[in-house]
Amino acid sequence: MHPRLSALAALRLTDPEAKVAATRATAALAATESIALEPLRTEGDDVGVPGRPERPVRVAATAVQKRSPFTPEGRAALIHSICHIEFNAINLALDAVWRYDGMPEAYYRDWLRVADEEAQHFTLLHAHLQGMGYRYGDFPGHDGLWSMCEKTKDDVLARMALVPRTLEARGLDATPLIQAKLKRVNTPDALRAVEILDIILRDEVGHVAIGNRWYRWLCDRAGRDPEQTYPELVAHYEAPRLKPPFNFEARERAGFSAEEMRALSAGSKTE
Repeated sequence: MHPRLSALAALRLTDPEAKVAATRATAALAATESIALEPLRTEGDDVGVPGRPERPVRVAATAVQKRSPFTPEGRAALIHSICHIEFNAINLALDAVWRYDGMPEAYYRDWLRVADEEAQHFTLLHAHLQGMGYRYGDFPGHDGLWSMCEKTKDDVLARMALVPRTLEARGLDATPLIQAKLKRVNTPDALRAVEILDIILRDEVGHVAIGNRWYRWLCDRAGRDPEQTYPELVAHYEAPRLKPPFNFEARERAGFSAEEMRALSAGSKTE
């Protein structure tokens, strides 16, 4: 099967463990085979996209109950929320591979690697959650990541601008703050979560860098200025407004320009 169609098959799976296995198998297969570049999209091929289990119950982001990480259930809810993000991130990466015809082979390879790493993150978090006496689906989750995926489904430039380098980049900012809270808890499960988040943060810098690279490549192909185009896309697609604090060191490693970093810094001083 063509690796992009294999990515679509994995994307449609509803069982998390089956999706993880199919994603990892697709990435491994694509690593040793060429990816043909002929168009693959057909009418109605987005039926069943994305495949998701019945649980967790999906609610609005504002309806997700806040729980203190200083209680065992609160920590489980926190790990579950990150697990939910990583499950959605698998779907996001697979969708980026399958949905967009006409991209270079390196683009598809990049996003298959991202999908594979997101599957690894989900596996680590879910195993940790099970060790705490819970499973994925035991708490509600919001649908913010996939909703932006839907909004940008017809525009790969907007997808690269507003999913990896906007929504996923927020994880670069949030992760150190979460780790600091868990370190204050200082229980074995909290410290293990910090270790897992170290792995995720390291990999997510690379994922955001991939989004930045392809966003700029697409801007160049379209003859558009990346810094000028980004706020236009944010406004058009009603993307979430970026709020401080920002992890400037991680964002720099992920390939944000000096101009973008200055804009973030200036904005954070007005908050």
